[in-house]
Amino acid sequence: MIELINPDLVSLDADLGSATDEVIDHLARLVAAQGRATDATALAADAKAREAKTATGVPGGIAIPHCRSAAVLEPTLAMARLAPAVDFGAKDGPADLVFFIAAPEGADTEHLKLLSKLARALVRKSFTAALRAATSPEQIVELVSAVLSDDPAVAAAAVAATAAPAAAPTEAPGASAPVARIVAVTACPTGIAHTYMAADSLAQTAEEMGVEFSVETQGSSGSTPLAQSIIDSADAVIFAVDVDVRDRGRFAGKPLIQVPVKRGIDEPAKLINDAIAASKDPHSRRVPAGTGSEERNDSTDKESFGGGLKRALLTGVSYMIPFVAGGGLLMALGFLLGGYAITDVADTYLADNTIFNLPDAGLAAYLGAVAFKIGNLSMGFLVPALAGYIAYAYADRPGIAPGFTAGAVAGFMGAGFLGGIVGGVLAGLAARWISSWKVPRFMRGLMPVVIVPLLGSIIASGLMFLILGGPIAQLTVALNSWLSGMTGTAAVALGLILGLMMAVDLGGPVNKVAYSFAVAGLGAGSIAENPAPLMIMAAVMAAGMVPPLAMALATVISPKLFTGAERENGKAAWLLGFSFISEGAIPFAASDPLRVIPASMVGGGITGAMIMGFGVLSQAPHGGIFVFFAMNNTWPMFLLSTLVGTVVSAILVIVLKKFVRKSAPQAITAEEPATVSA
Repeated sequence: MIELINPDLVSLDADLGSATDEVIDHLARLVAAQGRATDATALAADAKAREAKTATGVPGGIAIPHCRSAAVLEPTLAMARLAPAVDFGAKDGPADLVFFIAAPEGADTEHLKLLSKLARALVRKSFTAALRAATSPEQIVELVSAVLSDDPAVAAAAVAATAAPAAAPTEAPGASAPVARIVAVTACPTGIAHTYMAADSLAQTAEEMGVEFSVETQGSSGSTPLAQSIIDSADAVIFAVDVDVRDRGRFAGKPLIQVPVKRGIDEPAKLINDAIAASKDPHSRRVPAGTGSEERNDSTDKESFGGGLKRALLTGVSYMIPFVAGGGLLMALGFLLGGYAITDVADTYLADNTIFNLPDAGLAAYLGAVAFKIGNLSMGFLVPALAGYIAYAYADRPGIAPGFTAGAVAGFMGAGFLGGIVGGVLAGLAARWISSWKVPRFMRGLMPVVIVPLLGSIIASGLMFLILGGPIAQLTVALNSWLSGMTGTAAVALGLILGLMMAVDLGGPVNKVAYSFAVAGLGAGSIAENPAPLMIMAAVMAAGMVPPLAMALATVISPKLFTGAERENGKAAWLLGFSFISEGAIPFAASDPLRVIPASMVGGGITGAMIMGFGVLSQAPHGGIFVFFAMNNTWPMFLLSTLVGTVVSAILVIVLKKFVRKSAPQAITAEEPATVSA
């Protein structure tokens, strides 16, 4: 077994004062004294910073301060049994057992698995009782080492030795089904301790309550995703997390209880009871479909190249959207205040004038120049952000710098968003490959912050400069010329196709392809010189608004065709539709897909075709009707096109519900557009 702890890292019955900082300082000094950290002060500072985010005290008189730190040379565990106990923020009082987990920034998975295994063991009262009864540091090390042993037999024996006899579950006479089926995700910022303790605490409590329970831990020692079949059969989901849930779209539509990860440790019974109650409440909060979700193949542990590419592209687009949204809206505001000549005079205004020395054109023109320039600079990050976060999806944080650099090179060479995609994929794959190298211990801390960004940037950006950038730039010019030349029937046909794609799966893979295509091209759009990408964006946004608006209208025209819950959903769908949040149509499509989806597709296709035919423009990638000022003077036709599609879909769904027999109940998987977060 990897030696995480030794007797010199244990302090028994120590009086370390009454403050958490004093305890952390003492344990950090123990780690440094053993040559496992270069700087005790820096290590303690990182642990205190982590403690400030979330208190690490947990029920049972236990605290687990922990951190990743550049000062740590190898994963280490230090322990103090305190007398008197010190308050680490647990609800049931101060802690007398303190385990300090120190992990290097580049800790490998095997080390982190051992640390997380300890955190899970601390949930067992019998194990902590044995720690309190130990009479020497050597006994503490023996107990911990047994639990962490690489030998499964030894570890199992240690678990059995400290496990209390399990009470036989009680069942109602003749009952065989579980009380409920609950799934959960646990995750904390560091991903070492709370993630796994919350998972085990919830699992043990669920077993005692007769609840069928499965949990996915998204921690540093790796994550095994829950099978989609388990998620689909669940009655509700618990997110006990302090960070974003990865691939949350897999849980879309499930009743949701979301709390900080620490409550999974402190209040497991309450969370499970809340989840059971939510599963029976038709108005309970539901998991919205997230961005960057992917279809998973439960039969294979490894992600296919195509699946990885799809996930990376959607991740890049989702992180790019804020730059496009903020930049596009600010540029539109600049045009609104300063007129369309602002593109030519903005730099002059900002160079020669200030708020106290206004140009002759006046305050509005000057503020328009400010808004336009901020938006223009924000749009300049479009391709680097796209490439940077594509690389991030492949290689996590070490991929960001190579990805941004490759994206900047693509922009410099005129390769546009296509170059950004290629550069981001190259940077991500290069960074992931370099991160997998086995390097000496002294180099591990340098890998994520120096070596991976340096070599990843050289590989990805070098390939862009030397080989790929020029041909991609030529392809980009040809594509822009083709789009700019689209008129008449060709433009209408493209709008029809995009509208159908936006409505066919309500935010699923087909929808995301259409939306990603529109957003990625938005940066190359220009009202004067290249309006086609702005027309495509308008078509996609208007078509995406049609399904929820149509369902809302249908519930008003023929309320008797819909259930009470659907009529209530219809009220909310008005605002959701006007805001370009397709989630408003999901309850209708989930209960009646064979009639709702075709009707939505017809209306969405008509709206998309009309938008392209009328030449409607949108400089904003989302916002629906509320970003009318980003549509130049074409917003009346945007409204008309959306209205026509809405009316057509609403009438068609009513006709289908009246005259087409509903087949056996079916379910669909639908996700909201990447433009929206609920």
